[in-house]
Amino acid sequence: MSLKYPLSSGYQYVLPVSVVAVTIVIWMLRRWWSFTFGSPLRNLPGPPSPSLLYGNVKEVFDAENHVVPDRWFSQYGKNFVDNGFLMAARLWTLDTRALNHIMTYYDDYPRPEENANVFKQLLGRAILLVKGEEHKQQAGQLPMSYSATRLCYVVNAIEENHGMNPAFGPAQVRDLTEIFVQKSQEVRVRPLADLWSRATRDGPARVNVNADLSKMTLDVIGLAGFNYAFHALNAQGRPNELSLAFRTFFANNARGGSILAYLRARYPALRFIRNSVARRVEAATQVIRRVGKDLVETRKAALLRELEEKHVDGLERKDFQGRDLLTLLIKANMAKDIPETQRLSDEDLTGQVPAFLIAGHETTSIAACWALYALSKNAEAQKKLREELLTVETDTPTMDELSALPYLDMVVHETLRLHTPVAMLFREAKKDDVIPLSEPIAKGNKVVLPILALHRSKEIWGEDALEFKPERWEQPPEASANVPGVWGHLLTFIGGPRACIGYRFSLIETKVILFTLLRRFAFELAVPPERVFVKSIMQFQRPFLRDEEGIQLPLILRPVQAA
Repeated sequence: MSLKYPLSSGYQYVLPVSVVAVTIVIWMLRRWWSFTFGSPLRNLPGPPSPSLLYGNVKEVFDAENHVVPDRWFSQYGKNFVDNGFLMAARLWTLDTRALNHIMTYYDDYPRPEENANVFKQLLGRAILLVKGEEHKQQAGQLPMSYSATRLCYVVNAIEENHGMNPAFGPAQVRDLTEIFVQKSQEVRVRPLADLWSRATRDGPARVNVNADLSKMTLDVIGLAGFNYAFHALNAQGRPNELSLAFRTFFANNARGGSILAYLRARYPALRFIRNSVARRVEAATQVIRRVGKDLVETRKAALLRELEEKHVDGLERKDFQGRDLLTLLIKANMAKDIPETQRLSDEDLTGQVPAFLIAGHETTSIAACWALYALSKNAEAQKKLREELLTVETDTPTMDELSALPYLDMVVHETLRLHTPVAMLFREAKKDDVIPLSEPIAKGNKVVLPILALHRSKEIWGEDALEFKPERWEQPPEASANVPGVWGHLLTFIGGPRACIGYRFSLIETKVILFTLLRRFAFELAVPPERVFVKSIMQFQRPFLRDEEGIQLPLILRPVQAA
C-alpha cells in the first residue's frame, strides 16, 4: 500500500542526522569519561566529590578562611587530587620542587582558558594573560609576537640604556617612592591620613579601612603608573567612575562556584546568552577600557607635541626618562632605534593599563588591609612597629630609609605570608609531562598552586604557622629557603618567568602606607575577632563580617597622641 502523503524531502535526513548527533554525544561522553577517570593523577589520594557536576569546587569556594585545603593537606599529605567542574582532576601540591617546575615552564602550564577568559574582555592581550610565542624569526633573533614578550623587550631596552631607570628596577621604584609618600601626606589631594585625621578629630572613630585603602591605592597606581589623578579619595561623596567600574567588574565576576559562570568562561561563545550580570560586566569593562585608551592617547599626543616644540626628530633609547610607567613604555614604543617588531601596538598598550591597575591597586590595598588587621589583633607588635617608625625624623622617608627599618620589613613579610592577597592560582597542563611527583600528569589536567596553604604549612613554618609572628623573620626556618618565589621565600609574587614584575612597587607602597598611618593612628578591631572571616572573590582574599553584607573591615582609629 502506498502512502497517501509521501514524506517531504527534508524528513529523509532526520534519521541519519539523529544518528550522527547521538554518535557525537556518545563519543564526547566516552572521551570525557576516559580523560576524567583515566588520568594518572587518580592514583593519588584525595577527598570524595559530593557532586558530579561541581566536583569539590563548592567546598573550596564556599569555605571561610580557606580552611578546606589546609584540612586536605593534613589528611592526604603533600600531594593530593580533588575534582573541579565536571569531575576534572586537579593536582594540589606542597612539593616545592614540583611547584618550581610548574612555574618555570609557564608555556607548558599556562592559566586555564576559563580563568584567562574572564579577564580577556577587559585586558585584551595584556601581560597578565598572554602565553607562548606565535613564531620565532630566524635563528639568533628573538620572538616578537605576543604583547607580553614585546613588553619585556621594552622594559629590557630601558634597563640596558646606559644606567637609565628600568621601568621596574630598584632605581625607578626609588624615584616613585616620592609619589607613594605624596599620596599619604599631601593635604591638597585629601590623602588618606588627613581624611582619617578629620574623622578622629573629636575622638576615636570607626572606619571601614578596606574601602578607604582601596581608593587610596587606586590614586597611587594612577600617579605612579600613569601620572594620572583618579581622585578616588577626593570624590566628595560621589563614586569615582573608574573605582566604581572595578568594583562592579569584580563583584559580578565573583560567582566562582557557579557552573554557568564556568561554562561561560570556558566557552566564550555562550556569552551571547545575556543577563543582567553580563550587561553590568560589559558596561564596567567599557569604562575601564575607555579610561585606558584615553590615558594612552593623551600621553602619546603630549609626547608628540613636546617633540614638535623642541624640533626633535623622534626618540631614542637615551631619552627613556619619565616619572611614570606609561610614559616610559610609550617613549620606548616610539624610539627609532627599537625595531618595529619589538614595539607594542596602541591596543596592546591600552590592555596594559587595566592590567597594571589591577595588579597595583587590588593586591596592595588588600595587603595593607590585612596588615592593619593583624596589627590590630597584636597590640605588642603594633607598639613595637610604631616605636621603630617614630625613630625616623622625617614624614617623607626615602626608599633607603624605609628599607633600613628591620621590624617594618618583618611585619610586611609576615603579613604577606599569613594573609597573602591571592590564596591560590590555577594552571593547566598543555602537554603530557612528568613533574617531580610519584605520578605523571596528562595534558588537560589542572594544577593548583596553593599559595596560602604553603604559607601556612607547619612542615615549613613550624607549629606556630597560623600565628602572626613577625619575629620569625629574624631567622626564617631553613625549610623556607626551598620555596621557589621571586621574593622573601614566599609565593606571594609567584616565581619563574611569570613572577610579578611589579613586586617592588607593591612592597614599597605597602611600607609607605604602614609608615604613614601607624605614626599617626593606633588601630584596634571594632568587632569581636570571630566575626571577621575571609572569602576569595576573584581569587583575592577579602574581609567580611558575619551577619553583615559586603566587603568590610571596621577598625577603631585613635590619634597616636590620644593613644
